[in-house]
Amino acid sequence: MGMGAERAIRIAGGSAYFADSALGVPQLLGAGNLDYLVFDYLAEASMGMLGRIREADPAKGYPDDFLTVHVGPHLHEIARQGVKVVANAGALDPLGLAKALEAKIAEEGLSLKVAAIGGDELLPLADTLRTEGVRDMFTGAPLPDRLLTCNAYLGGFPIAEALARGSDIVVTGRIVDSAIVLGPLIHEFGWTRDQHDLLAAGTLAGHLLECSTQITGGTFTDWQEVDGWDRIGFPIGECHADGSVIITKPKETGGLVSVGTVSEQLLYEVSNPADYVVADVACDFSDVRIEGVGPDRVKVDGAKGRPPTPYLKVSATYDAGWRTTALTPIIGQSAGDKARRQADALIERGRALLRGSNMPDFTRTSAFVIGEEASFGANARVTGSREVVLKLCVDHPTMQGAGLFAREQASGITTMSVGTAINLATTVLPLTGIFACLIDRTRLTATVTMGGESWDVADVAGKETTPHPTPDPAAPAAEEPMVEVELVDLAWARSGDKGSLFNVAVIARKPEYLPWIAAAMDEGAVSHWFAHCGSDGQPPRVERFHVPGLSALNFVLHDSLGGGILMGTGVDPAAKGMGQVLLPFPVPVPKSVADGLASRHQASGAL
Repeated sequence: MGMGAERAIRIAGGSAYFADSALGVPQLLGAGNLDYLVFDYLAEASMGMLGRIREADPAKGYPDDFLTVHVGPHLHEIARQGVKVVANAGALDPLGLAKALEAKIAEEGLSLKVAAIGGDELLPLADTLRTEGVRDMFTGAPLPDRLLTCNAYLGGFPIAEALARGSDIVVTGRIVDSAIVLGPLIHEFGWTRDQHDLLAAGTLAGHLLECSTQITGGTFTDWQEVDGWDRIGFPIGECHADGSVIITKPKETGGLVSVGTVSEQLLYEVSNPADYVVADVACDFSDVRIEGVGPDRVKVDGAKGRPPTPYLKVSATYDAGWRTTALTPIIGQSAGDKARRQADALIERGRALLRGSNMPDFTRTSAFVIGEEASFGANARVTGSREVVLKLCVDHPTMQGAGLFAREQASGITTMSVGTAINLATTVLPLTGIFACLIDRTRLTATVTMGGESWDVADVAGKETTPHPTPDPAAPAAEEPMVEVELVDLAWARSGDKGSLFNVAVIARKPEYLPWIAAAMDEGAVSHWFAHCGSDGQPPRVERFHVPGLSALNFVLHDSLGGGILMGTGVDPAAKGMGQVLLPFPVPVPKSVADGLASRHQASGAL
């Protein structure tokens, strides 16, 4: 798709979660010439936290950061520049946030119009869903009893409707993250519900922008190439009516926008790139093209779309008991061995105390030794460390049981391993689980409320379609000796969680590297590499997807995070580091390729 001559709509990503940096908004407003500022506030973990806050105080269903950090302090400049704002900051109470925002706008003597998007709340339907036997889409578990939140992911059309009615600021509850960008593009370009390729392209633009600086050099594989972390630039998307977008950032800021940074973000937390399903469209990103078109300017286009499915995704959070987490430094010879023995002894002592108090057993226990590469499993290179941190987690149905262990584990400093230091931290906190399922989209209705008026937004019925099959990469051919190199020499990698599974995207630095990568990294090899992440002592089930447009492979590892970001007990329950764990993977390549890599290292001073 070629660039049109029309004015691009400039959309800036101001946050990837509600506690994101306070530096982004003033930086982006300082860059000028923005049409929209968008904010993604609702990581899955945030919903559980907000659900507990709402239980304690029904008037607190949204984070205060929107009012106190990201938007509230900048209302005058937002109004002066005529920048519109879209955010899912309303969380569990978008109407409440809209009212608080209207009050602040009035206090500031401004006249900005605020709209709230609702209709995603499904908690009143929970008993019905439970009776109907709804099951978790990943684990097959039934819907738990003690729900904190239950929300469907709405799409971008209600946001477009609010903007069409003259809203300056749109706050929503649970929506698809990328809808904060898709909604403005639907409004600006008049895209319709049956223009599936354009809706997929707008979804892709949103997916790229909603994670803020993760596309401008944050968390990039080649972190050494990224200057200015202290002043990293937040992303701006120059969006066109044909669906293409140029990703850039404000001038004179740190960070980096490159084919690598954009490719990593494109596949971040995506399972099958040919079947990325959101509320408004089923997207196919497998043939997306990414091209550098200038310093810190990268063009993205080529997304395809199919009709939306008849279903919307639902995410629920629930009360899963209590967890004690203790972080204890242990110093000296064989520190890891001492830590593992101490963990076993403390857990057994805790069980004895529970029995003595006629309390039930722990529902789950775990111990990880930080400092001996626990994240790498059998591929760890560090053993015998003389300084480690023991991470102990125990779960119990009651706060009393968890608290009993929290008190007792501290006695390790005097009764167990020599070299045990004072705990870095000990917490006793309620444990929150995540449940995901699908619901027929006709069972709920999105609503817009603005200026005291509310109205429904009509939806479509949706239909099931089959994703376009993507063949495996062609087999490599070589007539010269082979040499093993590490994956990091051949590819970038980015990983992320989704429930109890995670994905690792492997993007070839050059298209000609992909056949060698694919030959070495089949599903079985990757499963073996991550065997320590599986459940019940079994390696995880792995799916591999080819992404021809990016010369990439995307690996999905099922049932591999012990319950995910809120339930996992490991060092990395959000899977942010799993790409790093994969980068040492050995890949045989022809000697001529290996020699070229060595030359590159020498030129960069890496060897």
